[in-house]
Amino acid sequence: MLSKRCPFRDVRERSEAILGRVQELGIRIPRPLGHGPSRFIPEKETIQVGNEDAMMHTLFADSFATLGRLDNVTLVMVFHPQYLESFLKTQHYLLQMDGPLPLHYRHYIGIMAAARHQCSYLVNLHVNDFLHVGGDPKWLNGLENAPQKLQNLGELNKMLAHRPWLITKEHIEQLLKTEENSWSLAELIHAVVLLTHYHSLASFTFGCGISPEIDCEGGHTFRPPSVSNYCICDITNGYHGMDENQASPAGSIPITESVCEVEALMEKMKQLQECRDEEEASQEEMATRFEREKRESMFVCSSEDEESAPARDVSRHFEDTSYGYKDFSRHGMHVPTFRVQDYSWEDHGYSLVNRLYPDVGQLLDEKFHIAYNLTYNTMAMHKDVDTSMLRRAIWNYIHCMFGIRYDDYDYGEINQLLDRSFKVYIKTVVCTPEKTTKRMYDSFWRQFEHSEKVHVNLLLVEARMQAELLYALRAITRYMT
Repeated sequence: MLSKRCPFRDVRERSEAILGRVQELGIRIPRPLGHGPSRFIPEKETIQVGNEDAMMHTLFADSFATLGRLDNVTLVMVFHPQYLESFLKTQHYLLQMDGPLPLHYRHYIGIMAAARHQCSYLVNLHVNDFLHVGGDPKWLNGLENAPQKLQNLGELNKMLAHRPWLITKEHIEQLLKTEENSWSLAELIHAVVLLTHYHSLASFTFGCGISPEIDCEGGHTFRPPSVSNYCICDITNGYHGMDENQASPAGSIPITESVCEVEALMEKMKQLQECRDEEEASQEEMATRFEREKRESMFVCSSEDEESAPARDVSRHFEDTSYGYKDFSRHGMHVPTFRVQDYSWEDHGYSLVNRLYPDVGQLLDEKFHIAYNLTYNTMAMHKDVDTSMLRRAIWNYIHCMFGIRYDDYDYGEINQLLDRSFKVYIKTVVCTPEKTTKRMYDSFWRQFEHSEKVHVNLLLVEARMQAELLYALRAITRYMT
């Protein structure tokens, strides 16, 4: 049975002796540059290693055994251990268990996917993993140095990341029928799941302000610590003896104002439920409301939204650096609405993935359901609250931005439940995550707990991943039929 004690404290004396010897030799010791695993969440409000409950401790131990570290994504995601367990299990299967693709291909595809969003955090992690499993260092000099088979995946990668509604069966055919460098259907399913996994994980990384790891660029400093008495688990937690004075998101506004926001949201939820019980909109009216919401989502943008060229160390892992997110109805271009009733994850995508890449469909389905249904029946300071209406509005708004429509949903509810600052945050994290700022994070749901904002990010991650998968899997299905 695992001890509840922090696993790192068992080596405290040995670590201190090693540190002392290293200092005598004049070797510089790197220390974490940031304050904890997130730039957006004060370290004192995250779950500290050594203070976790039994379930979290098991997750930490499993993650450490698998990855050789407790990465910052895990240390933020553990706010929601039920989801983290499913996430780690799925990621482990995709990267390390038996599957159609060799291990070094898997990590390289992760690099390609993360690079599309300039996510140096994930790129750096998978560069290390790619080399660890025997990947050719030359491939890291640029996508043009990778095998043609991987280069051919670049077109699908950029469309999935930025404009998945443009994917057609012809794109799938080009990958499967290229004579010398063709993909098998099973390999392509594996690659598509990896691409969508890392596109959405880049959204989580930026959406939660994940700090660089200590051994990666931007994650450490060689300045001497302000105190000398710390153990190796303090390094893991990003603590280096400094007193942090980070204000909470609600700290800069009157508490009564933010409390009123919570009360107003709860009142809207109550009114919408009453309206549902009294009358139901016609199918024509609901279709009109969807088109209106889809059209209005085009004009949701941040004042901080501006184009920026990706850094060379990231952009070399993909082609066509100018290709990015574009609202699909801009400039008169029309894309037919994707009706979930015609092609859904539950009825079509799940079985296709499970058939060509056994067990992965089940793992993804479990993860989608946990994220969608996860609730603690709380809203800020209120308990015993049914949040299903709010969670559904967030999920369906994300799918609406991708042109995906549920015939049985009244899209008029979205404008009632999601205010502009929240929509700006959602659209930025989902569509252009590299442009997410702390100001955006702080400006929505100002009286809610950080764990609730992380919960929102889990919804964004899974709704985005499912939306990308739906477009890719529909194209594969059309190719097969």
